[in-house]
Order: sequence, then structure tokens, then C-alpha cells
Amino acid sequence: MEKFMENYLTWVESDKLSDAERAELLSIRDDEDEIKLRFSSYLSFGTAGLRGTMKTGMNAMNVHTVAYATQGLANLIIQEGRASDGVVIAYDCRINSELFAKTAARVLAAADIPVYIFDELRPTPELSFALRELGCVAGINITASHNPKQYNGYKAYWEDGAQLPPEHADVVAAAMNSLDIFRDVYLCDFDEALANGKIKLLGREMDEKYLDNVVAQAVNPQAVAQVADDLKIVYSPLHGTGYRLVPEVLSRTGLKHLYTVSEQMKIDGAFPTVEKPNPEYREVFELGIKIANEVGSDLVIATDPDADRVGVVTRTKDGGFTTITGNQMGALLLDYILTAYEETGNMPDSPYAVKTIVTTELAARVCEAHGVKMHNVLTGFKFIGEVIKSYEAKGYGSFILGFEESYGYLKGTYARDKDAVVATMLICEMTAYYKAKNMTLSDALEGLYAKYGYFSESNVEIYMEGIDGPRLMAEKMDALRNPCPDTIDGKAVTVFADYKKQEILDKTTGNVSSTNLPASNVLSFTLDNGDVIVVRPSGTEPKIKYYFLLRGENKADTDAKLANYKRLLDL
Repeated sequence: MEKFMENYLTWVESDKLSDAERAELLSIRDDEDEIKLRFSSYLSFGTAGLRGTMKTGMNAMNVHTVAYATQGLANLIIQEGRASDGVVIAYDCRINSELFAKTAARVLAAADIPVYIFDELRPTPELSFALRELGCVAGINITASHNPKQYNGYKAYWEDGAQLPPEHADVVAAAMNSLDIFRDVYLCDFDEALANGKIKLLGREMDEKYLDNVVAQAVNPQAVAQVADDLKIVYSPLHGTGYRLVPEVLSRTGLKHLYTVSEQMKIDGAFPTVEKPNPEYREVFELGIKIANEVGSDLVIATDPDADRVGVVTRTKDGGFTTITGNQMGALLLDYILTAYEETGNMPDSPYAVKTIVTTELAARVCEAHGVKMHNVLTGFKFIGEVIKSYEAKGYGSFILGFEESYGYLKGTYARDKDAVVATMLICEMTAYYKAKNMTLSDALEGLYAKYGYFSESNVEIYMEGIDGPRLMAEKMDALRNPCPDTIDGKAVTVFADYKKQEILDKTTGNVSSTNLPASNVLSFTLDNGDVIVVRPSGTEPKIKYYFLLRGENKADTDAKLANYKRLLDL
């Protein structure tokens, strides 16, 4: 009998399953492909934790795999001698998020590890803040960020407020591999643990501390007040956790006219108004744009369900709306913050910014112009957190902004994950600054290109789902690195970086240097015209992502180059 079928039968026969779970598994007994997909292996636990579709089985998100992962985390905490320091747990609006959060709490409490769990859904960055504020050893957040409604996820954090470093993720994964998911996982009763103090609820008092830290990140607190009578902002939380704290922080900064999308202010893990609750997609803004046109607003803002990412559409000269991409917003924010510090005479000592290697090179130009150090790191906000941690250990440096192309931004060191709450506040402040100059953010972006040159960034995602997905993704990456192409679209590849090997090859000299970054399955090709193409498998979904970081005379120029690159790479 195939191993996946043995695993399937073990689950069907387990007394740990509910009647509904067993009925679900029995309904697929004649579907070998589905059984193989669910029972060939467990969801992989890595630095991003777990993420998958919600169904019964090993390779899925359910109460059993959540408890299993938490038992592994508990074993790590005990092994580190840190059990008494406790763990903070938060969750978002998704179906089963509260159930999964309480399941994790039950495992930790059974292991005599104190648990602090929020009394209702909260933004991801508040989990990072609370962990640091309480001095806990770890944190758990139940969320699948901006994935479709059938997904959920489990993010694990360590004491610095960032997601687990690779060495700790490996320990958790190894601990899980040594455990039987049904026999070796222990849970206590949630209500009983709450009554005896092993589990404690976190409420509005933590919100206030968090919001105080967010508001403190304002660069020019007077900017909004100066145009408050005329500034109108439309906001949507996309049915998620930003519904309460984002409006609250905007009110505290002096915004008088905030219009919310009522249909999307309703907490609902089914996301009834959008196909995907992702602020990178123009479709999620349509309801907000309708309101903006009715009230005369130039800006619509949306945060994703766990409020760590934020997207924007802005009014253009023709009266319509255009999307500001994550790359463009990061460059705009960076330029605004540095300009505002210079204009107010408040530039901090030894300023530095951090971006990921797949994020626009326009940010590097902005930093160069303002005399600010720019750091490039691997994809994932934990690596931005590592740079902050390094500076703090050295006792110098002022963190200006960290951001990644996928709509995540952080200002301030109170948290170590991207924060859509602080980003929304700063976007509104920046909008007010430009409104006082009779400019929209679209105008500001044009000014940025006029000053630094035209930059364009595009992503292409190739999905490889199903049982063969991981193998196909690995084969694709190996084909791109072995051998490295000499040219792409007739442009010589001058620098080839293989982050898995931690090597950078200068193809013009033959010199090989270190990336000085952790090993990661990422490839980067720098061409002799200055364009950069980066390829990596997604850490959370079955797909390979291509990033095109292009420089040109104008949009038509970069669009033509992108079309050629995609054709030659068969995308």
C-alpha cells in the first residue's frame, strides 16, 4: 500500500477526528489524486510558518496541523529554557482563525507556557509590537494575509518581533517530524486555562500602547491639520482587521473627512465583495472609487485582511484613478520622509533605509540623493528586521523606512513586521503635504521620475499547482541557473547572483563574491543596460515569481523591453 494511502487510513480511523472531518475524508475515498495531495506530506513549516487551504488532512490547514505545529514550537521554547516568558497569539478575520488561535493557545497552556491572546481580531503588526512590549519569547499569528478565502496560515515570531529565523524554524520542523500528530500533541481546555490564569486576554490597553507608537512616527504632524478642512480620504479594510485601528489613527492625526466603504467594513472571512482581498489588485478599489467620485476625494486606500499591507489608487489629471504600485509608494514615502526631515531640520543621525532585492532601484537613487545608506536584503520582512537589530546592537543608526515591493512598509522600530496602520497614516500625511502644493500623489510620482529618471517594475507569476508542483518549480529554477545565460534579449548578463549558493558572479571579470545574505533559492540577472531580472519560488504559494526592475526613457520604452523579456523567457 502506498504511504499516502496508509496516512489517509490512519486519519480516517483516528478517534481525534470529529464526525464532520471523518465524513469529509470518506467523501474522497475514491479520489486517489486528492488523497495523494492531502496525505503525501505535511504542510512544510518554514520561516513563514504554515499556509494552505483549509480542509482535513496532513497537507492542509486544520485544527490538527495547527496543534501539531504549536507542539513543535512549544518544544523549541522549552528547549531554549524560555517557557516562563510566554507567547502572544493574534488572529485575523478569516474563517477558522479564532478557532485555530484558541487551538494554539490550548497546546501552549498544556505545556505550561503562559499565553496572551487578543480578545478579538487584530492587525499583524500589533502582534509584533505586543510580543516586544510584553517581553515574550515568541508569537503566533493566524492569518493568510491577502490569499483567497479558502486559505489560512500560521505565522510564528521570535522574541525580537520578527518571524522565526531559519535556525529556529528548522528546530520546529525537526520537532514536528519527531512527533505523532495524534498521540504526541497535548491540549488543555481553553476556558479552564483562562480561568486559572494560564491564558490571559489582551484588549484595548495594548491597542493604546500600539497606537501611541504609531502616531509617534509622524514626520510632520502639522501637515494634515493645515489642509484638514479640504482633505478627503476614502478607506477600506477589505473586511479585515484594519476596520477599527486605521480610522482611529487617522482621526488622531487630525483628519476630519474619512469616508469608509461600508460594505467592506463588515468583518467577513468569505470576502463577499472581492474575489481576492489583495490591495495590489485594482478590482478591490471599485466600491471605494465610487465613493471618492461622490465626495470629491483624490485618494482611496485599502489594507489587506491582516492589515500589514496597504494599497492606494490616486486621482490623475484626467479625473480618473490610477494604481500606485508598492514600488512607487515605497519610493514616494522614502522621498517624502527625507524631504520633510530636511525641511523641518529634523534629519536624524546616521539615517538608513532597507529594501528587498526585488524592490525598485529608484529607492536607492532617492537615498543617494539625500545621503542616506540603503541596505538590500532577501525577500521577507524578517530580513529588514535583522538589519534594524544589527544597528541596535551596534548602538547607532536611525531607521528611516523599510519596505518591499509587495505593498509592505514600516517606519519605526516598535514592531519588526510591515505595518499598514503606520503606512496609511504616513500616506495620508504625504497626501496632505502635496495637497498644500495643489498636487495629487500622481503628480508627486511624475515629479519623482522627472528628478531621478523613469523606473518601471513588473511581476509575472507562474503557478505550478498539484502534486508535481514542487518538482516542476525546482526543475525550472535549476534550468535558469545551469547554465546562466550569457544574454537576455541581446543584452549581456553582467552580474549573476545565485543566492542559494550565496555567490555573486561578475561575468565581465570572472570575480566571485559573497552575497553576505542567508542562503535562499533566488536568482538575479543584471544586464548591461542596467535592467535587473530576479526569479524566485514563492514561500507561501505554489508559484515562481519573476521580477523585472527596469529603467528607461518613459513608460513606452520600459513596456517594450518588458514584452521582449517575457517573450524570450516564455512567460
